[in-house]
Amino acid sequence: MALVAALAFSLRAHAQDQGEQDRGGVDVARQPGAVYDFDQKGEKPGPAPKHDISGVWEPAGGPGAGIHANGAGQMPSDGKPEHELPFTPLGRQTFMAHKPTFGVTQVPSALTNDPMPGCNPQGFPRIVLHNFRTSRVIQTPENVVILYEFNKKWRVIWTDGRQLPKDAESPTWGSPDAPESRWWGYSVGKWTDDYTFVAESNGFDDRTWLDNAGRPHSDALHVIEQYHRTDQQHMDMTITIDDPKMYTKPWVAVKLRLRLQSPHFDIREMECAPIETEEYNKEFADPAAGLDAPK
Repeated sequence: MALVAALAFSLRAHAQDQGEQDRGGVDVARQPGAVYDFDQKGEKPGPAPKHDISGVWEPAGGPGAGIHANGAGQMPSDGKPEHELPFTPLGRQTFMAHKPTFGVTQVPSALTNDPMPGCNPQGFPRIVLHNFRTSRVIQTPENVVILYEFNKKWRVIWTDGRQLPKDAESPTWGSPDAPESRWWGYSVGKWTDDYTFVAESNGFDDRTWLDNAGRPHSDALHVIEQYHRTDQQHMDMTITIDDPKMYTKPWVAVKLRLRLQSPHFDIREMECAPIETEEYNKEFADPAAGLDAPK
């Protein structure tokens, strides 16, 4: 299960996943109606269309490929030296103050200070670094809109030539006419070649976490997304984190291969419901932490 706050409805949603596809004798959970690379062995996709990332996209290897419970997919919180993030002193201090329910600093779910339980916004980029599932990309002349399955959220990446707001280091950031901090930030994008769309985002509310393992970010967070269309059926997504207050250098958080689905694909509902979070806490989280013991 991907996140304490989402466990209750994740358990219910998981029951809807179907182990229909046998891959090497192992049932593979799948989104109903989705097509994955292991369904199309030996296929030879046609060339990628130019300047087009629109459509319904699903992790090519199956739903589990986009679920990173222990932290960003390229850099999980698993204690391995190669996955140690380049923390600044402030970054490490902030990370150690976080109490996630996954990763090397995990605590029982009833003791977490994760901001998301209670269905607070997980924000961007956590929605991609933690639980990336089916998404629909809509292109217009003015923007690119991404609709996410998890918690039924959406983002706008502007392509009309506007610039990002001045970053949080600017002396004008706190002025009355400065843009407000946002859970999902401000995003602009452009095509860097016929098959590669790059988006940049800033202006984030620093109360969110980067991922499920409690990696922090500051108000200076700058996120770079790259969507590279490789052929008619596939697109590679890469997410890079740049936050000079928390990390000494930028680092790649996720590299994920996506597969195009039918335009008629119905993205199922996966909402964070406070009533289900309360049920989960009562039945699982509090007893696991001993909070239901007689006083």
